Amino acid sequence: MAPTAPAPAPSTAERVRSACAHAEQAVLALPGADPTPVSVHFLRQCGDVVIAVPNDSAAVYAAGTAIAGAPAVLELTDHAPLPLREPVRALVWLRGWVRGVPARAQRTLVTAVAEEHPHPSLLDIGHTTTLLRLVLNSAVVADSSGAESVCVDELRLATPDPFCGMESAWLQHLDADHADVVAQLARHLPAKLRHGRIHPLAIDRYGLTLRIESIDGDHDFRLPFAAPAEDIDALGRAVRTLAGCPFLNGLRRS
Repeated sequence: MAPTAPAPAPSTAERVRSACAHAEQAVLALPGADPTPVSVHFLRQCGDVVIAVPNDSAAVYAAGTAIAGAPAVLELTDHAPLPLREPVRALVWLRGWVRGVPARAQRTLVTAVAEEHPHPSLLDIGHTTTLLRLVLNSAVVADSSGAESVCVDELRLATPDPFCGMESAWLQHLDADHADVVAQLARHLPAKLRHGRIHPLAIDRYGLTLRIESIDGDHDFRLPFAAPAEDIDALGRAVRTLAGCPFLNGLRRS
């Protein structure tokens, strides 16, 4: 019998992009210095990361004194949008060289970031924070399935999952208002995982992941869709089909 082909899933580069888009917590580590909190982080399509750090941080000093930039690692934490026992869904480590941004380019770069990532902390740049760039040479993402690296060229070509921006609200709605659907989805779990608290942990165009909180620890189990979802209507149909409720109309978030 021929081996079963693996179910389609996001590429490692796409997982990095999505996790970075979700991550609200980030710190920058430089050799010999305490971790620096990062108030703004944005992974650009060109493959570098724009970050904002406190004016008096070691990162600002290092970026200003090293001609080619200072080695650094940006760690980003993707938290689940639900109150889970273990809220961290994924960690991303972006390694590269941190460099300063010339004063004449600051406003242009802030404007470009704001168009795609209108974070309120962008208003602090030039006052309490300084804008820097992290020029990448490697990226690693880790979750319950393990850790994987991705080359920067692949990262440049990737984009976040198309449902990344609505995922948090969708999962919160499913968990709070559709316990019946979650229970139907749980029928796909192996018998040994059906005992415990079950929550939707993640969703993308290829499938949905459940988190099982049981007495022997936490377990994540992925349920692939029959085909990738191309739009929000297809995503709803895919979940309803997995749940065995193809005509259920209550999954839309009002």
